[in-house]
Amino acid sequence: MRPARADPAPPASGRSRARDRPRPDVSAEPARERFAHLDRYRVDRERRRYEGTAQRDLFRELRIRFLDRHAADGRWALDVGSGPGRFLRHVGRPHAERVALDLSPEMLLQVERTGPNSPHLVRGDGGAPPFCRAGFAEVAVLGNALGFSGDVAEDFLVTVSDLVAPGGFLLLEVVAGAGERSRYLTRLPPGAVARLLRAPVAALVPRVAREGYVAEPRRRKEEGTFCRFDPKKLGASFLAKGWGLRETLAIAPALGADPESLEAVRPDAKAWDHLLEFEELVGRQPERWPRAAAVLLALARPASEGHD
Repeated sequence: MRPARADPAPPASGRSRARDRPRPDVSAEPARERFAHLDRYRVDRERRRYEGTAQRDLFRELRIRFLDRHAADGRWALDVGSGPGRFLRHVGRPHAERVALDLSPEMLLQVERTGPNSPHLVRGDGGAPPFCRAGFAEVAVLGNALGFSGDVAEDFLVTVSDLVAPGGFLLLEVVAGAGERSRYLTRLPPGAVARLLRAPVAALVPRVAREGYVAEPRRRKEEGTFCRFDPKKLGASFLAKGWGLRETLAIAPALGADPESLEAVRPDAKAWDHLLEFEELVGRQPERWPRAAAVLLALARPASEGHD
């Protein structure tokens, strides 16, 4: 595998390059070590996690739309915990020099195979990244890399925040709850949902709100070190430091947990576009954030370091 390009070089304080290494048995290892030693099968399975079904399309497209809305101007953009690089081409503006940082050499090989043209590939830990402070116009931390940092999550958050240049953006994904769904939409037959979503979105929002939402059951036991975040408190902590909060978005709180209805909606382009718009309108409501399985935050570092 080729290393990250040396010219032009990413804003690094030291060298860390992806390379093949022997992979031990990782069945009993904690999260960090498991990510570092992923084999190709597990990497490919992770790559396909946002492909193949209408539900996965919804989750992927909402994230892409969010990233595109908050693409920062500037030369350097960093994807922390990039995984297979599924969102890397949407981190930063089209002209940006993109850097994929990940613990796993197999993940970085996947980025090289399927990612945007000529990304910089750096093997390293997001908790101790080999980059200079304030070196990136945009830093994205998606896929809940923050949550899996466990008992060092707060330190991890400070570290990745310090990588953002003045005036740049920090884009975070966190887990707040187990998820939820709209009572109104999920009690309708799938075909009726598809027909309903052809109507103007503004008329649908109050209708759904009247019946409210129901929380999803927790699907699996989490590791003891897994860290959840309250999006309101997290946003407030950045505001207190002088950062701007551009957007907070719960991912698909209305229909995201109903795969049958989503399969009915997907073939109808108009209904699908309305669904994306509707999920974004609902996902920006603060009352939807505490139980969301995924919440995205777009934070802007102040242009003046004196306010930080």
